[in-house]
Amino acid sequence: MKYPSFIGDHCTIALAAPSFGAVEEPYRTQFSEAKKLFKSLGYDLRIGPNVNKNDGIGISSTPENCGREITAALTSPKNDAVISVGGGELMNEILDHVDFEKIAGSEPKWFMGYSDNTNITYLLATLCDQASIYGPCFPAFGMKPAHESLTDALMLLRGEKLVFTGYGRYEAESLKDEEHPLAPYNLTEDAKYVLFDRKGRRVKDGSELMLSGRLMGGCLDILGNLTGTPYDRQERFNRRYRGDGILWFLESCDLTVFGVRRTLWNLKEAGWFSNASGFLIGRSYRPETIGNLDIYEAVMGVLGDMGVPVIMDLDIGHVPPRTPIISGAYGNVRVSAGKWEIRFR
Repeated sequence: MKYPSFIGDHCTIALAAPSFGAVEEPYRTQFSEAKKLFKSLGYDLRIGPNVNKNDGIGISSTPENCGREITAALTSPKNDAVISVGGGELMNEILDHVDFEKIAGSEPKWFMGYSDNTNITYLLATLCDQASIYGPCFPAFGMKPAHESLTDALMLLRGEKLVFTGYGRYEAESLKDEEHPLAPYNLTEDAKYVLFDRKGRRVKDGSELMLSGRLMGGCLDILGNLTGTPYDRQERFNRRYRGDGILWFLESCDLTVFGVRRTLWNLKEAGWFSNASGFLIGRSYRPETIGNLDIYEAVMGVLGDMGVPVIMDLDIGHVPPRTPIISGAYGNVRVSAGKWEIRFR
């Protein structure tokens, strides 16, 4: 696995829009404030040609334009890191226009984003053997005041922090909207992590589990869509890192509990989990029980017989705050019902 150099003072950060741009509220105002923050910290920002566009379908511009932009951002020697300006819907359509061979042959640089950006973070590892960061998109840094998770993401980009712990509380309902674009996270709920042991049994409060492995994953909505395509190189990745085991970090956005179960079944049947050492499951954005299926049974009905620990309701993904994850790194995790820690190596 190739690890980019951590950024330092006065580095150049490229901003790209492989999915949505930053042209509508609340993201436009957030983007403007985030630019002020990064410039005040001494960073030079290179804004990609699609960041201020909105002429695409489910993405900022045409798939050709978006593919060219992200290729240029990740291969230009002028850039020290790349941060996506947004998630979205149809980034998968740009993949035929991304030159992954050129990216793989270039000096690696950190790419950071989440959600639809799984199309990049996941494929940088499996196609290019390059690590990336599954973390906040650029406009989030415009929040006032900034949450600890945003400070953590920046410290990770700088290599100043490689051990992260849970944030204690999470947001059930956002206060951010077009009239309040810079609203902070509305942290009203106490975090409680749900643990299942190697036999698929729910672990009682007070117990602790340890997991380790090569971190891989992202948004289930995206990963399920990549299965079986020419971009599906998971079997090769599993072989390459068979000695480490794959520690999967997974979360979902639009999927209902039935969608989560179907997608996990699809990935399992496709052999993606053949080398799994454990699963870190982020809070679902749509966790509502449907019929007799809740989110825990949706997950454990598929993963319960894998013979590895499964941890749910972690600070990963669409329900803020989100812990930044180095996709492709080796990680050690310690977790109990009330706290968790991830240490990247």
